[in-house]
Amino acid sequence: MRKSPVLRRRRAAIAAAVLAAAVLGACGSSSEPTSAPAENTARSEATDSFPVTVTHKFGETTVPAEPQRVVVVGLTEQDIVLELGVTPIATTEWYGEQPYATWPWASELLGDAEPTVLSTADGFEYEKIASLEPDLIIGTNAGLLQEEYDRLSEIAPTIASVDGSTQWFSSWQDQTRQVAAALGRSDAGEELIAGVEEAYAEARAAHPEFEGLTATFSQGGSSEGNLYVYPDGLNTDFLTELGFTMTPGLEALVPDGGEDEGSQALVSAENVGMLNTDVIVFATESADAIGPLLEFGTLADLDAVKGNRAVYTDATLAGAIYFMTPLSQKYVIDELVPRLEDAVAGEAPQSVEG
Repeated sequence: MRKSPVLRRRRAAIAAAVLAAAVLGACGSSSEPTSAPAENTARSEATDSFPVTVTHKFGETTVPAEPQRVVVVGLTEQDIVLELGVTPIATTEWYGEQPYATWPWASELLGDAEPTVLSTADGFEYEKIASLEPDLIIGTNAGLLQEEYDRLSEIAPTIASVDGSTQWFSSWQDQTRQVAAALGRSDAGEELIAGVEEAYAEARAAHPEFEGLTATFSQGGSSEGNLYVYPDGLNTDFLTELGFTMTPGLEALVPDGGEDEGSQALVSAENVGMLNTDVIVFATESADAIGPLLEFGTLADLDAVKGNRAVYTDATLAGAIYFMTPLSQKYVIDELVPRLEDAVAGEAPQSVEG
């Protein structure tokens, strides 16, 4: 199971946790394009006047003109760039080996483009990035440190996460606004945010039975004797926006005494009872993960599990939840809400197929 970007130490830990040997859909990503990357083909026009200045945790970055060669060094921002109508010339592989590091919910927007795929397995590929001659580098979800930001800024204007964010966490709304501002599409960014919020509101209104029920969101397998479980406010919008209330008390199990809002709670086998809420969502990623998951502590004896009120996601739905972009959340709403309906009714199958 992988540690998500809101906890994991950079690079190596992504692959180190248990991925349950899931063969994630649409494998076979190409790390190199078949030809030199073309300049961005925008599907919408910039509405802001350049130059634009974006404020972030490392100061300010001025983008002098509308970017034509956008490189994404973060793990998820290609979704935002694509939905804003710009095709990046490079993306960064997080996990899943999706073609061009672009997941199914975004593949139509990528079309026939073949961006270079960067790796962070051994740190940022500065020379490779420089060789692409970018005029904008986007790293709002890249876990940037000051020295890394400084080196990237020597190559091209670089956008980091908002001031006050932790290394691996800033809200999807903040990231959307940062990216949209850098691309000169601030109004379009606000439209993306409003669209997602409206979709949640509509789904919530259609399901009053969700209101006030308690919910837990956990990764789909144990690692080093713990489950990684998400406290309220950390990648849990997809449940709270639908009316659920997140598991109380998990903050006490976050490393460093709960001071880092960018970390999941580490739930050991003896503390599994804390997960016993009305509904549980497990990011299982493959059918083979369910058996080992249910053998962890007394998890199989939880009322929600025995009462068919647990949801086990497939790989793509788990990825969409982890990405937490405007584009991926629309996929989550479409795919998860019917499964939550079944779970609330006590009819959820013990299957990743839903």
